[in-house]
Amino acid sequence: MKAKSNLKTLDQFVDEQYGKKGTPKRDNFEKGYESFKIGFLIQQARLERGLTQEELAQKCGTNKGYISKIENNIKEVRISTLQKIVELGLGGHLELSITL
Repeated sequence: MKAKSNLKTLDQFVDEQYGKKGTPKRDNFEKGYESFKIGFLIQQARLERGLTQEELAQKCGTNKGYISKIENNIKEVRISTLQKIVELGLGGHLELSITL
């Protein structure tokens, strides 16, 4: 006899906790996730380059506290600043996309 599995996919879990896509609660969750993801991606790229927050801040003309706030999802980052961080600080290229 096979036991029932309580495992859910991430999509199923998010649907149950935050509602279907397009609902206000889900939209708010998605927005927060995108902000978190940007900070996480910056942190990972910085670590891959072997840079401290201070070194990254110096390269892109900001300060360590600002980099920390972005990485920890405390501060939203402007696109122009994000571009400086990625291009000047990390030596990368920023690409944005819009999904409708």
